[in-house]
Parts: sequence; C-alpha cells; structure tokens
Amino acid sequence: MKKDNSQNQPDQKAGTKPKARTMKILFADDEIHLQELIAAELPRMGHSVTVCPDGLTAVAAIEKDSFDCIIVDLDMPGLNGIEVIRRTKELAPTTEAIVLTGKGSTDSAISALRLGAFEYLQKPCKLVDLKTLLQRVALRRELNNKIHALRLRLDRVEGQPKMIGRDRSMQRVKALIQKVAPTPSTVLVVGETGTGKELAARAVHEQSDRCEKPFVAINCGALPENLIESELFGHRKGAFTGAEEHRQGLFEVADGGTLFLDEVGELPKATQSTLLRVLESGEIRRVGDSQPFQVNVRIVCATHRDLAKMVAAGEFRQDLMYRINTFEIQLPPLRDRLEDIPELAYHLLKRHRPETEHRAPAQAFDASAIQLLQSHSWPGNIRELANVIEHASILCDGLPISADDLPKHFSRRNSPVLSIAKQGRSLREIEMETIHLTLDQFNGNKTAAAQQLGISLKTLYNKLNAEVINKAA
Repeated sequence: MKKDNSQNQPDQKAGTKPKARTMKILFADDEIHLQELIAAELPRMGHSVTVCPDGLTAVAAIEKDSFDCIIVDLDMPGLNGIEVIRRTKELAPTTEAIVLTGKGSTDSAISALRLGAFEYLQKPCKLVDLKTLLQRVALRRELNNKIHALRLRLDRVEGQPKMIGRDRSMQRVKALIQKVAPTPSTVLVVGETGTGKELAARAVHEQSDRCEKPFVAINCGALPENLIESELFGHRKGAFTGAEEHRQGLFEVADGGTLFLDEVGELPKATQSTLLRVLESGEIRRVGDSQPFQVNVRIVCATHRDLAKMVAAGEFRQDLMYRINTFEIQLPPLRDRLEDIPELAYHLLKRHRPETEHRAPAQAFDASAIQLLQSHSWPGNIRELANVIEHASILCDGLPISADDLPKHFSRRNSPVLSIAKQGRSLREIEMETIHLTLDQFNGNKTAAAQQLGISLKTLYNKLNAEVINKAA
C-alpha cells in the first residue's frame, strides 16, 4: 500500500465544513508495515480502526464487537480472507467487506465478491484509492440506513400486513397463509371485492423468505389491453408508438420478490398465453426484444370471479387456471364474520384517531354503533367498513363513536327490522324495499344487486317490471 500526499488535501473548498462519514473499521493483514500504516492513516481519514494480525484474531474481534466495514487480506495464516468474510456475513450480514489481493489472486477476489464483499483492491494500492473506496462504503451504508428508516415510517403509516379476525373462517385463512408462505408455490386468493385480497397477498410475502425483496402489485383490470404486456414485461425503445425509451416491466422490478396480479381474471386471452409461458419457463421477453431472460419471481394472484365458469365460457385458459391455482385461499365476506366487526372497526379507527391507541376497544364505539354495524349486510365488505369508519371519525366530536356518527344513508339502510315492524305491510312490499335498498347500495348496478340478493338478473328485472305494472294499475 502506497502513501499518497493527495489524501491530505481538503475535501472541500476553504470555508466549508466537510460532511463527516466516520466508520468503525476492522483491518486484518499479516504484514506488519501495513498494520502500522493503517493504524496511523485511517484515523486521519476520520475512522476508528481495530488492527488484527491474522484471520483468527479478526473473527474473534467480530464475535465480540460490531464493525461498519472490514478490510481483509485474502492470504493470511490460520484463516484466510474468504473464511473471514464468510464468518462475518454469518455474524453481521450488514457489515461491508473490502478485500486486499495480490496480482495472482483475482479468482479469489471474485469468490469474495460472490460472498457479498463490497469491492477488492489489488496490492500495492494507494491510500487515496482506499480512501475513495471507504467513502463509497460510507455512502452506501448511509443510503441503506435511510432506506431502513423509510421502511419503518411506511410501516407506521400503512402498518404491517395484519389479518384481523377471530372468526373460525379467518383463523383458517391465517393458518393457510402460514403454511404456504415459506414455499415457492403460486397462490390464488379468491373472494368478493373488498375482502382484503391484497392484504392476504402481502401477508404471504411478509411471511416468506422473500420478505426483504420487493412486493409489487398490479390490478390487471385497470390497464388498457394494448399496454398490459408492456407493463408486465417491459419494452425496448421504439417497440411501438410512444415507446421513447427502454422500460423495465413489473416482473423485472419484482425480481427476487413477489408479484401480485390482482383481478387476474380480467387479463386478455393473448396475455394469458404469455403469462402461462412465463410461469412455466421463468423467462420473460420485453416487447420488441428478441432475447428472453430469466427472472425469479413468486406469483400471487387474486380474483373475485369464478375462474371455472370463465373457463367453461371460453373466457379464461384452463391450463393457466391450473397453473395459478396451485394453492387457493378463500377469503370470507364480511357478512359471514360479523363477530369480527368490533375489532376491525377499532383497527380502522386507529388510522384516523391516534388517541384510540390509549383506549380499550370497548371505549371506541358505544353499543348503538356496534349494533348498527353488525346489522349491516356489507356488500362492499371491509372496504365499505373502512369508508364508514372514516366518515364517523370525521363527524364525531369525541369518543366513543355512536350510531349518530355513522352515515345517515347507511343508518337508514341498516334498519330493516324497523321497516318490517311497520304494520300493514305485505311481503311483496318488504321484498321490493329490500331490492331497492340493495340497488342503492350498489349505486343502481343491477348485476351486482342481483348477485347480492341471490337471484338471477332476469328475475330482478321481472320483479322491477312487475312493480311498475302494479303501480300503473
């Protein structure tokens, strides 16, 4: 290692204070003159240093103390640099490593990089080169710390994936997620709109060994048909009109992690064929590119539709259905788990009312509000409940939330007992009131209302037409 006078030059212009990026460094080399040089020079660069004469001493120091970075010679007696790096990554995975190597040890240096070393320097090297490399290490650690801090902030805002519910059906869902998460299997989450399919997919990701890698979600029904392959697989510049630059697809972005394909039943038939090939081969090809390349992505799909019926109708590929339905998780609708509503409402309220954290769940809602919430059929499931709770959190002056704080249209719709209790009302009148209330809930969407009522769309139209005829008569 050569001393270079340029290292003593100021980093910035006179009058400005350099930004300090000090690190705790371990240096291991059996050459005494290098030990003395590093012991003197690294503190001048602003770092603290522990000097070790061999690999065994270095590992012993790492077992007792923590370091930001280690600098190790590859060729040392007792324990070589490769073994020191391997042991360091086992004890302290975030510690960076720099290796020093002779001219004939390039292969060993590459092996060290494969173990996770940050970089290698070939002996003899200049101190100024080491100083520059340590600045890069410090910058990387600073960026990693910022990323970690941002993740913590994001977790506080969004919360960790948490499946709320003590109902037996939800306990089964949690057990299934716990079983399948550690495996590489493709998962299909099915359930009505608003039941929390993305939350279940995130829980699968967070409980897998891919949890430190990206979780990427896309709603397959929200993209134009002519752009969906570009979004999923990327494209090359000039591949189509408007492709002005190369672009990564979501499969690339999710490489090493999990890709969540929400509403997979909405994929066009052509894209279904492409997706099937990707799932079978693990290779993707950007739009406009001739060469495929490998990606390592775990797929979780979701749909509110009946894929078997879609296959029978020729709307969905049967082989793709079998491929994505390796392991199915069925989410129950909220109307089938009414006992979970108090806990769910409390959890949702904490997003808008921080003071709720310091109150017992029973103090967040009074009995009238809970009774009204549990009497609703919840066609919009948890998503609808979240909207109702947000409305109540805005309207109420203080806790607990009462029935008066819930949306008025919601309150009227949720009083079927009062309607039925009115004297002199026929069964037909009660039936038509139920139909109109359900149509209101779905903003006039007759297909959704018929599904909620458990009747065919044709039957719904017949009942509405009969009502018009009876009124005219």
